[in-house]
Amino acid sequence: MTYKPPRRPQFFYTTAPLPCPYVAGRVERKVVTEITGPDADALHDRLSRAGFRRSHNIAYAPVCPSCSACVPIRINARAFQPERSHRRVLRANEGVEGFEVPARATSEQFGLFQRYQQARHCEGDMATMTFYDYRAMVEDTPIERW
Repeated sequence: MTYKPPRRPQFFYTTAPLPCPYVAGRVERKVVTEITGPDADALHDRLSRAGFRRSHNIAYAPVCPSCSACVPIRINARAFQPERSHRRVLRANEGVEGFEVPARATSEQFGLFQRYQQARHCEGDMATMTFYDYRAMVEDTPIERW
């Protein structure tokens, strides 16, 4: 029998209520955990499948009572069947190409990120990020594979 070291316990924390960045007049809470250790990839995979998002080496998910306005939607890509509106969008964007790249921040990405933050979350903490903050958010990760 081979020795397997015991798994390190995973601790989760709940944040204090803060103004909701998605719905005016509401508050949000998040459950937060750190993604570290030799199993960081597997932990990140499990958490992302459960609706968690990642920033740096932190995974977080909204846990707001009686609200699900910002819960991410997961789609089974293999079972997806495009409807008429999807096909129309696909035709309008048939020249767009997607490809996998390393987790490296660029000024083009940061500009897009800034425009999104100003349009959707101008009062939030992330709206004031500098390029260096953005780069740390994208590049400082314990996740080695994508």
